[in-house]
Amino acid sequence: MGIKERALEYHKNRYNCAQSVLAACRDYYDIDEQTAFAISAGFGGGVRSGEICGAISGSVMAAGLACPAKGPTDFEGKNKIALIATECVDTARDKYGYVRCVELKKNGVSCPEIIGFMAETAERIIKENRE
Repeated sequence: MGIKERALEYHKNRYNCAQSVLAACRDYYDIDEQTAFAISAGFGGGVRSGEICGAISGSVMAAGLACPAKGPTDFEGKNKIALIATECVDTARDKYGYVRCVELKKNGVSCPEIIGFMAETAERIIKENRE
């Protein structure tokens, strides 16, 4: 099963957008499924406020776990994750025109559509940036 299908299966089983993307990317970092669900639980629905899409947040979390900075003085690592986060957000904005959950929904972007796209985006970005 590919990453998109795995993310959509999680969503079908009632996990939110952030949970679905983060858990689908678990092959790239070392936390268990329940921890992934717990960490990302509050990020669905745009942090429960209609703001930045949970699927986008999940992709940023997954990339951060897979490509972490080595500590507070690892400025190169910190800059790298900042660029990765920006790439996740910009990729979504370029495709859909919006990154806020409420705007995506208002403009016809379904949760399954962006979940699948952001899971694939996270996987691509992780593969390009892993050491």
